[in-house]
Amino acid sequence: MATERKATVIGISGCSSSGKTTLSRLLRDIIPRTFILHEDDFYKPEEELPIKHDLRDWDCVEALDIPALLRALDYIHTHGTLPPDLESKEDKNEIGDSGVSASIIERLRQEVAHWAAHGNGKGLISDTKPLALLDGFLLYGNNVQEVREKLDIKLLLRVGYAKAKKRREARSGYVTLEGFWEDPPGYVDKIVWPNYVEDHAFLFERGDVEGAVDEGVLRGLGVRAVPGLDVGMGEAVEWAVGVIEGELERMGGDGGRVVT
Repeated sequence: MATERKATVIGISGCSSSGKTTLSRLLRDIIPRTFILHEDDFYKPEEELPIKHDLRDWDCVEALDIPALLRALDYIHTHGTLPPDLESKEDKNEIGDSGVSASIIERLRQEVAHWAAHGNGKGLISDTKPLALLDGFLLYGNNVQEVREKLDIKLLLRVGYAKAKKRREARSGYVTLEGFWEDPPGYVDKIVWPNYVEDHAFLFERGDVEGAVDEGVLRGLGVRAVPGLDVGMGEAVEWAVGVIEGELERMGGDGGRVVT
């Protein structure tokens, strides 16, 4: 029997340091009744991670507890809330200033509120049908097809090698199950960027992740890519709000069905 999903799940993906978490937090501040699920909260224990180039590989599908992530997504679709036993480690990680002014955030908040109350979005977001944002570095690859199929809306952020490397290497580290992880020297070049290319090349023309996206492939998967490489967060959040509103209108608030 098919039952209506009680939340609309929106994927926000892209290379490490592409701005996924920053965008997710901005959208949570702008769109009412929105909460965040972090893919990074589903890492396996560090000792179970694969070794690549004599380094622990945090940026591959084998590092993730995919069954646990799938169960969390099913819970959100069924109950409209985060699983009660989920404790986020990602929320303990600091992120820098978004670069988006308070006035822009407030303007977008008011525009969304009007859209949701009086415009074409009336009734599409409610206490009984919230939005769940899933941010993660690996959501659309063919090696995570089961995850991809559970996402109702799919947004892809794009970042070039130079900016991704600069941002990642500027970070102090990450809170983990065991404590704290700091990238060793050369980690972006040996692990982060090659893995991103390997898992996402099929989404781009000629496999060039810094070039044009393959519109046919993205259309077939229902993925919407931010227009351009290395766009500012202000432009990205304006784009994301517009896409989400359009997709919710297109779905009529249904957000898909789940078989029980």
